[in-house]
Amino acid sequence: MVILTVVIAILALCAIRVPIAIAIGVVGLIGMAADKGSATVYDCALALYDGALNFPLLAIPLFILAGALMNSSGISRRLVSFTTAIIGFVRGGLSMVTVGTSMIFAEVSGSSVADVAALGTILIPAMKERGYKAEWAAAVQSSAASLAIIIPPSMPMIIYGAISDTSIVQLFVAGVVPGLIGGLVMMTVCYGLAVRYNLPREDAFSLRRLWAATREASWALTLPVIILGGIFSGFVTATEGAGLAVLASLIIGGFIYRELDLKQLYHALNDGVIQTAVVMLLVAASKILGLYLTAIQLPQQLTEGMLGITGDKMVILALINVLLLVLGMFLHGAAAIILVVPILMPMIHQLGIDPVHFGIILTLNLAIGQQTPPVASVLATSCSIARTDMLETTRANIPFIIVLVSVLLLATYVPAVPLSLVEFFYR
Repeated sequence: MVILTVVIAILALCAIRVPIAIAIGVVGLIGMAADKGSATVYDCALALYDGALNFPLLAIPLFILAGALMNSSGISRRLVSFTTAIIGFVRGGLSMVTVGTSMIFAEVSGSSVADVAALGTILIPAMKERGYKAEWAAAVQSSAASLAIIIPPSMPMIIYGAISDTSIVQLFVAGVVPGLIGGLVMMTVCYGLAVRYNLPREDAFSLRRLWAATREASWALTLPVIILGGIFSGFVTATEGAGLAVLASLIIGGFIYRELDLKQLYHALNDGVIQTAVVMLLVAASKILGLYLTAIQLPQQLTEGMLGITGDKMVILALINVLLLVLGMFLHGAAAIILVVPILMPMIHQLGIDPVHFGIILTLNLAIGQQTPPVASVLATSCSIARTDMLETTRANIPFIIVLVSVLLLATYVPAVPLSLVEFFYR
């Protein structure tokens, strides 16, 4: 009953346009004052301060800035040209290029919204010019961008790892196989739909064009190698890897491609600060809510209640997936993580579920939530660029949502899919 009251209270405040971070903090503060007295306000102030001091969270503003720099310095455009030269000649190849480019961009930005903002402005108009329906162009770009939080690095994985004290590097490694599977299946769906609707081919395959695009994009393609190679090898931490991403983007965009001037740098920094402020305020406010939920022992009560219904791990995972899918329809990714992780983690540990495995399940649910109205932040961004109706775009998006749900079920019930690389490298 308490969790339902908390969720309803937060959603009600959001409905009257209270920012989600403020809503979470207010509900936690009122709950603490009602349960423990007004003296606990001081504890809430300390919790709010402590919530923003977690060192791994420093990776968030740095990856956000790296994505903004890529968009401002011509790196994104070169990645599009490179993937077009490889697979653009296939029927419906431009939609497959959208998926492929998103997979590469995801290896630097870690943000689905950044992915849509950077690539959608290039690829959605191009698809529309080639005869793709605007709704389908928006749907392809939106769902492809969701791969950005599955393929490492990933903002939700960083937040989850910081809150649950789980290895962020292992979470990154666990996201590789599900992300690649999702991307390849999406490309297959793009091809099937292109054949069905007789969508056009792009220019014929040309080794000369491929060589020219590869040479032009060679420096941009070093970014994923530098960042992920450094993190996975243990040479740098995830936070240091984020700093490396910013430095590499600055050097490549500003000194090699020479397309990043001071004005663009200012806009990139400004966008990075705004997005960072939103996320960090959410994380800080979550500490207050977490303090309240811990005080009333809600996680323990939820664990006892669910285990009283069934002790079957597979059934409980199914119930958790349903809960996360519903919350994903109404809450942004960071807010959903902040709300459910402190509640569910005790049960995850008690059931013997690997925290890395659960982190991937949570991330995949959030990727689906980015595509399902009414909130659907990534879908809304894509629709804004394509100038399409969200409901019509959602209908066009159903095949791609089915792909994401299929990957979720595979990762949930076949733990080897996300954990095989983790077991091989780290355990």
